[in-house]
Amino acid sequence: MFRLRYQSYVLDKSQNSFPAQETLPETAWMALSFCEEWLEGKESFLQTTSGTTGKPQELLLSRQQLEASATATGTFFAADPSFTLLCCLNPAYIAGKMMLVRAMVWDCELTLVEPSADPLEGLNEPFSLVAMVPLQVTASLANPDRLKQLQALKALLVGGAPLPYAVQEDLSKQGIHAWQTFGMTETVSHFALAKIGTEELIYHCLPGVEIGINEAGNLWVHSPMSGKEKIHTKDRIELRSKNSFIWLGRADFTINSGGIKLFPEQLEEKVAKLMHTQLPEVAYFFFGEKDSLLGEQLVMYLETSSAPPALGTLLEELRKLLGKYEVPKAIYCKPYFVYTPTGKINRSATAKLP
Repeated sequence: MFRLRYQSYVLDKSQNSFPAQETLPETAWMALSFCEEWLEGKESFLQTTSGTTGKPQELLLSRQQLEASATATGTFFAADPSFTLLCCLNPAYIAGKMMLVRAMVWDCELTLVEPSADPLEGLNEPFSLVAMVPLQVTASLANPDRLKQLQALKALLVGGAPLPYAVQEDLSKQGIHAWQTFGMTETVSHFALAKIGTEELIYHCLPGVEIGINEAGNLWVHSPMSGKEKIHTKDRIELRSKNSFIWLGRADFTINSGGIKLFPEQLEEKVAKLMHTQLPEVAYFFFGEKDSLLGEQLVMYLETSSAPPALGTLLEELRKLLGKYEVPKAIYCKPYFVYTPTGKINRSATAKLP
């Protein structure tokens, strides 16, 4: 039976022991309000996008779309009322909200905690399914007790931003059933999942999802969770079958350098192991910089206050690893990067920093 637990408070279909709004943190009250509206039968919900690639927008999502998303994920993982879920993400965003919906649709128990870098702190009970962002995964892996909890999961969903190479490697080595999610607010959270631990991330669509490539060369999605119309994205993919694909990157970030098209995210994955070896604590990304001759030239940004001693060696190793046109023309160091609320690097904003 559905039950939402937050600290010593409980909400289920027959009781509500939560105190008044003013005594609860905002995220807890937001989750409680949403669940109450759902249980009362509300048919539509206003949702704000994360603003990863542009200004946040408001979308009206139907109950049917939210139910379809939860049902598809439940089918994928063979979920049933015996599942226990943990919501450690902000319910203001679709990833956190969908954990609440899954618990209500699957008719199972869910524990709600305030979003934090170490969400399993103080929790001793086992969970079946948890969704986390990379920062939370990293913190949980570093603690022996949290690690055991991750190993006991039927599924760990990871989203918000790509996982660093070292974290993917650790999840695989520790035998954790982890899945990288692929989706957006418009598709009501993820519509495809890739098992972490293989050589490359191959995304497999949830039941009922159709995908393809449009005339612009970008991914389109048609699914019960995204509504009646096809959703045309700005993602570049390589189809592996009619329902599986490899992600190449965002069309927004594709660099046209003298007629050569470069996908920054694909290059970042290509150099992940090298970067982990050379500069394990430094975040990085590739970007296109305007150039009078090439139109755009490929450059690399590092999140560090000063140029690291290994910078010369790094460039030499990049030349060995990358193709002729894939080597960055310049490497810039920024003391900090700009991040979105969901933990993704805001490339354009970071590149504009002084």
